[in-house]
Amino acid sequence: MPQNKKEGIFFTTIVCFSMVISMSAYNLLLHGQFSLSNLLIGLVPGFIVAFIFDILIVSSPAKKLAFALPINKEKKINMIIAVSSCMVLGMVFFMSMYGVFMQFGFTDNFLNYYIEAFTKNLILALPLQLLLVGPICRMILSMSRQKSWLKETN
Repeated sequence: MPQNKKEGIFFTTIVCFSMVISMSAYNLLLHGQFSLSNLLIGLVPGFIVAFIFDILIVSSPAKKLAFALPINKEKKINMIIAVSSCMVLGMVFFMSMYGVFMQFGFTDNFLNYYIEAFTKNLILALPLQLLLVGPICRMILSMSRQKSWLKETN
């Protein structure tokens, strides 16, 4: 887990980018619209929106909720799973809304589209984060700690 502000921004950036590209590809595949150009066209705006949601809306409440859960906080893996799961729930909540809005706008069927999108996104996002993206990004962060550019300077 990040130990200072620079590490936090770095970690958030790589996790956010990894999840956005993965979930964008998944949603394009689900809707039969996958192409490299479609993926790249939506990647930058999707990343910007996800990064803003993460930093400004989801991160703090997700961490507060995770630390309030009745789990053994002495075990690092429990905290990783709790924080990651709460983050995924929050991000899927908001990013599914963003995706439905971008695809359909606010229509009479928005709520139905949103519930379907939320469910399908959660089915992939949670295991993707817990089993693949999270561990790989934590490994990258760990390796990056050896580089002086991530250390806090005063």
